[in-house]
Amino acid sequence: MSLLESLNGPQDLRDLSIAELEQLAGEIREAICAQVSRTGGHLAPNLGVVELTIAMHRVFDFGWDRLLFDVGHQCYPHKLLTGRLPLLGNLRTRAGMAGFPEPDESPYDLFRVGHAGTGISTAVGMARGDTLNGEAYHHKRRPDGRRVVTLIGDASIVNGVAMEGLNNAGTLGRQFLVVLNDNGMSIAGPQGALAQHFDRVRVSHTYTGLKKGAKEFLKGIPGGEALRDAYHRMGEAAKAMVGDGAPESTWFEHFGLLTVGPIDGHHLPTLIEFLEAVKDLDRPCLLHVKTVKGKGFSFAEGDARTFHSPSPFTAAEGQELQSEGCRVVVKSGGRSFTSAFGDALLDLMDRDESVVACTAAMPDGTGVTDAMEKYPDRVWDTGICESHALDMMAGLAKTGSKPFFAVYSTFLQRAYDQAFQEAALQGLPVRLCLDRAGLVGGDGAVHHGFADVSLLRTLPDAAILAAIDEPSLRAALEFMREYDRGLSSVRYPRDDVSSRFAHECPPFELGKARLLTDRVEKPDAAILAFGVPALAAVQAAEAFAGEANIAVYDARFAKPVDRSLIAELVEAGVPILTLEEHTLPGGFGSAVLEAVEEMGLNNALVRRHGMPDRWIKQDGRKQQLAEVGLDADGIEKQVRGLLALAAGVREGVRV
Repeated sequence: MSLLESLNGPQDLRDLSIAELEQLAGEIREAICAQVSRTGGHLAPNLGVVELTIAMHRVFDFGWDRLLFDVGHQCYPHKLLTGRLPLLGNLRTRAGMAGFPEPDESPYDLFRVGHAGTGISTAVGMARGDTLNGEAYHHKRRPDGRRVVTLIGDASIVNGVAMEGLNNAGTLGRQFLVVLNDNGMSIAGPQGALAQHFDRVRVSHTYTGLKKGAKEFLKGIPGGEALRDAYHRMGEAAKAMVGDGAPESTWFEHFGLLTVGPIDGHHLPTLIEFLEAVKDLDRPCLLHVKTVKGKGFSFAEGDARTFHSPSPFTAAEGQELQSEGCRVVVKSGGRSFTSAFGDALLDLMDRDESVVACTAAMPDGTGVTDAMEKYPDRVWDTGICESHALDMMAGLAKTGSKPFFAVYSTFLQRAYDQAFQEAALQGLPVRLCLDRAGLVGGDGAVHHGFADVSLLRTLPDAAILAAIDEPSLRAALEFMREYDRGLSSVRYPRDDVSSRFAHECPPFELGKARLLTDRVEKPDAAILAFGVPALAAVQAAEAFAGEANIAVYDARFAKPVDRSLIAELVEAGVPILTLEEHTLPGGFGSAVLEAVEEMGLNNALVRRHGMPDRWIKQDGRKQQLAEVGLDADGIEKQVRGLLALAAGVREGVRV
């Protein structure tokens, strides 16, 4: 039996030698890499924090103490140490382990997280709450009290919410530890002045200066003597990390946090020693830990961007997954919407010099990498700063540029205030390209894009579009390029593009839908579908061949909706089913019902179908669509119910 299999919980770590802990680290890496190679998932972030996670669980008791993750995509080692090894085999599915912290799985997970920058603030809240409850650690009054630790990456800490959290954390008059996992990476490279500061820190510290600076700050601090001793005993591995320069006391100190480090995030004796020292400080502290993203596997270390969250992959023929010398091949499916968007954006930029673009730390995930490489002066990665990115786009729009902001639907929520105040309110044509709209599969509820329509539909003069395939995505982007009345957006899923209607795609006209089925004088029912559910709707309509004629429309716009089409169908007595891969409150179906009411028409034969008002957990995207009835079978069932309703209404039956 392996060490990992023999663990009964993190408390067992305190009985293991350093050599055994290092063996355990290797076993954890092998287990994670083997599983992610089969199912996909976050690989490089988790490989980089194995020793750090082991050390934190060895030093702290997170069954009592508080551990708050920022983002959470680096939580696999934490989960394996807290009893969830049996769930690893079904990673990112309903039957197994979620890819992000999940309180339903374990009391060791305190928040469901998947958005960057939140960990420090939630940790501050728990620290204040524990103080109010009389449970907070104090070296004299409550030595058995709860300690609070939050783990955040160097890319996440530049997020505005993280800055706000740091600013408030400095006012805590109690133990509070921020562990800064500095791997020199976001999903892509880190961006901004703070990233450059970290670069300087990594190459400029001297061991002598670090120790001297720490001693000065530790004078008079409870627990400081232990930390002084830790510096004194720091091993050669930690000393070797640093070069010549000054101690890091010039940045986080301004927030009121004692700053310690950087230290080697893969040297277990150093990690344990420093964590033991700082855990007893009665003031906020930041421990700067230097790690390598993808640590332990050469292919992941050498290409941390590709292996941040890869699809399933295999070793090259004749090889096995191993830490060194292994070449792997990432399995690929069809052409994705993300790739289609990237090519379409590049085409726009080739044709129109006024087109500019940005992303918030997701150049690969949103497909802008090629455009960024070809037009480095017109495409920017702002880092994990969605609010800043949208404001920057508004500024560019004000100067006459045509800005396109490529962002996941779930992350747009972080910039809604800017979409309102700096873009829509000013009448500025900022263009939002919303990847991962709808159900996202294994990443689960933290990443589902189900609120963008409801949010953006509140903004006057906004044009809200959806694409169903690559030609319609290109047509939507071309429409948005010329739309200058206000903000516009287009949504598309984390999926491959369909070739069903690739032979032709008429241009987008504001507020006009597109018929996807054969035109008939009066169909038995009509489906108005916003976005890719239109494709499943066509498949569902084909199931009624010879039984009923079902017209399927690609609605194209959730704002403005096609009022003339809606009026024509309602006045003709054609029952209507609206479809959307989005929540129903405030969504496309609501827009249709509102239009019917505003036109003074009868809505008795209008029914809506979309994502249910509950959280959809991690699983395959195909399984999630079936679960919520947005696959062809589920849509067929909805249409049959609508036809029965219409028959009852015609016969005077109250339904």
